[in-house]
Amino acid sequence: MKFISNSEQETFNIAKKYAETLSRGDVVVLHGELGAGKTAFTKGVAAYFGLTGVVSPTYAYLNVYGDFIYHYDCYRLSSGEEAEALGLTDYFNGDNICLIEWAENIAGVLPEKVKTVSIAKTENPNIRIIEL
Repeated sequence: MKFISNSEQETFNIAKKYAETLSRGDVVVLHGELGAGKTAFTKGVAAYFGLTGVVSPTYAYLNVYGDFIYHYDCYRLSSGEEAEALGLTDYFNGDNICLIEWAENIAGVLPEKVKTVSIAKTENPNIRIIEL
């Protein structure tokens, strides 16, 4: 499905609705360039589950919300082996939901079955195209 978001709030709302389809054990890869809205999307998913305080995990690699929303930022990782060495893959297919930014950097260790969300910037700095 394709959605047009006209603001960060709309991205949040689309994500909150998308979260209704998620179950524990799901791994969601979030594609999009820097500033596309991946963290805003994660905020919406977390809000559906009554969780707040979502921030970009860039320097921590992983932030955990409510003990079951695992939000990864793999931008600084160069391989799946590096993610494994850090223990980041230990949470895939567990009793949680994993949302992974820059998942292409660890593609070799992702579970076989993942859900994909793509967020693309447009010429208008406020508009995003979100594909679920």
